[in-house]
Amino acid sequence: MCDRDGSFSLHGDGFSRRRFIKVAGTGLVASYFADVLEPRLLLADTTTANVHLQNSAKSCIFIFLAGAPSQTDLWDLKEGSWTPADFAPTSHGDVRWPQGLLGKTSDHLARLSIIRCSLAWAAVHSLGQAWAQIARNPGGATGSIAPHIGAVVSLESQAARTPSEVLPGFIALNAGSIPTSGYLPAKYAPFGVTTASTGLSALQHPDGAARFASRWDFLHRLDAARSSDSLGKRASDMDDFYDAGKQLMDTPAVNALFSFSDAEHARYGASDFGDSLVVARNLVSSGLGARFVQATLGGWDHHSDIYDNSATSSLYSQCAQFDPAFAALLADLSSMPGLSAGKTMLDDTLIVVVGEFGRTVGPLNNQGGRDHYLRNSVVLAGGGTRGGKVVGQTDSVGDKVTDYQWSGNRDVRPEDITCTMYSALGIDYTKVRTDDPLGRGFEYVPGAGIGEYVPLDELF
Repeated sequence: MCDRDGSFSLHGDGFSRRRFIKVAGTGLVASYFADVLEPRLLLADTTTANVHLQNSAKSCIFIFLAGAPSQTDLWDLKEGSWTPADFAPTSHGDVRWPQGLLGKTSDHLARLSIIRCSLAWAAVHSLGQAWAQIARNPGGATGSIAPHIGAVVSLESQAARTPSEVLPGFIALNAGSIPTSGYLPAKYAPFGVTTASTGLSALQHPDGAARFASRWDFLHRLDAARSSDSLGKRASDMDDFYDAGKQLMDTPAVNALFSFSDAEHARYGASDFGDSLVVARNLVSSGLGARFVQATLGGWDHHSDIYDNSATSSLYSQCAQFDPAFAALLADLSSMPGLSAGKTMLDDTLIVVVGEFGRTVGPLNNQGGRDHYLRNSVVLAGGGTRGGKVVGQTDSVGDKVTDYQWSGNRDVRPEDITCTMYSALGIDYTKVRTDDPLGRGFEYVPGAGIGEYVPLDELF
């Protein structure tokens, strides 16, 4: 079933959100720790020779606007009799901008790359949303076993992890039900967190550290077989889950990363979404192993009352959450020293803003809204992208592309966006794994090995 905001659950061999397990009072999610690294995972692949990778980012913040925002009211503004006056359309160079909706974001246009020639494959929430997050048709041959893009990033970063990197590689903030690790070990599934100003309070045992240490020792004396491999892989995996959970509990700095002050809450827009971007900023800048952080803002499915400022959900309500949070994230990351010498955190962090598809163009429908539409826009910032760039020009209502403005000279598909993300993160987007349960070979991006889908190198 699809939720109203377009959330979609895609189950693989890992743990679903319903199977989250609390262990030793930590509140940590079993979907991250359940499986441990196996050497075969790093060896079971083939690649295409001479693939050029940008390798310009250390991490990615993936902002998913579930429900599909209206691209012609936001990133590809098209004005007509339907345009409310308080959108305050404003020119910033060659870009027309809805200043009344995204005024704070306008201060950072020089940091943004806007892709206006993006085209989804499916205008159904469940299909489009999963497609954007697994880089393939969910109903295709490998759709049922496909991991989330973030799970692939987590796996690919595993070999370079250091003992101090105690955070999960893939963290999902206020994300609801999203694709998980597919056929990959559940270790690489998203570590799901609902943000709170106090962080992950369950990381501190209610009876104190000494009492927890006593219980920890007793557990290992009582259940020694579990850590001896004699009970098989699942038991061994759970033992590693316990160990990884304790490692987080023993790392005092971790909880601060998931916390935020009242001032930060206010500056990021005083919303749950804003809180998620504060935490995302903290995680990627910590250098403690978080490589892919997803933050989700639903509520964009405006079939009616899209311009009704008094409605519970409209462009006004959603932009009031998105605009201050996104602008504050860009401002903070651009002013923070990066993990690489001479760079800022924005240089080191690729930010991607995407929905599952777009919305109909021109005049509104008879309910004062916009319906599902394949044409959409994607926004990138940081991570080596040049910024201040628009790819793709559309006609007067935003329907047809008049100039693609990139080397592919065609519509940009979700697979191309994924290739771009992988390339920026130094991951070979043409890789084909040979360890999949179907025995057919699992392509990170189907068709990339033969050039069907490619990164948008023009952005770098």
